[in-house]
Amino acid sequence: MTKAKKSSAPQMTVVHLVRHGVTPSTGKVLPGRAKGLHLADAGIAQAEKAAQRLGELPTPPVAIYASPLERTRETAKPLGKTLGLPVTIDRGLLECDFGDWTGEQLSDLMKLPEWQTVQKAPSLFRFPNGESFLEMQSRAFSTVANLAQRHKGHSIVAVSHADPIKAVVAMAAGTPIDQFQRIVISPCSITTLAFSDQGVLVLSVNATANLTELVPS
Repeated sequence: MTKAKKSSAPQMTVVHLVRHGVTPSTGKVLPGRAKGLHLADAGIAQAEKAAQRLGELPTPPVAIYASPLERTRETAKPLGKTLGLPVTIDRGLLECDFGDWTGEQLSDLMKLPEWQTVQKAPSLFRFPNGESFLEMQSRAFSTVANLAQRHKGHSIVAVSHADPIKAVVAMAAGTPIDQFQRIVISPCSITTLAFSDQGVLVLSVNATANLTELVPS
């Protein structure tokens, strides 16, 4: 009689996606990839709090990645200090390229007829001289998946922006991009995914509290 082989749990790679902290124009302007936008004092405090929460994890991250924009690098700085890790810049984590809409007031953009497409059917929209939502989603998810593969079996941190994180969550959860606007990603919230050879699990979205109980089940 042959013994049954013991089944082994899939090797998980945990990715903590952190949105940058608030800036002076958060909720007022569509900054996109414009340079020179730094964290507000409140955003710096948020970043320090996020660093503290990640530092309390029983299995600390082994790497930190960030979008190259100032607000993400400044959010990643206290994370690196707390975790004792360098911050590696990865352009795949960049904000969506909003093209001609970059730097425009949100109150003005909301008056455009295209705004309804952005909110209700983003799969059909490309920002003038910029990216489409589908291109952004493909770029962001591929970047996160590749980083997870690079650090297989460990946990990492990736500091990015609201729309890319929302798009990554939507793809991980099997949610159509046309519904990704229903996902909320607050400043300095932490969204946690677990990658394995069997796929990806969504462990937490938009978390602003304790992270120590996040485990795959």
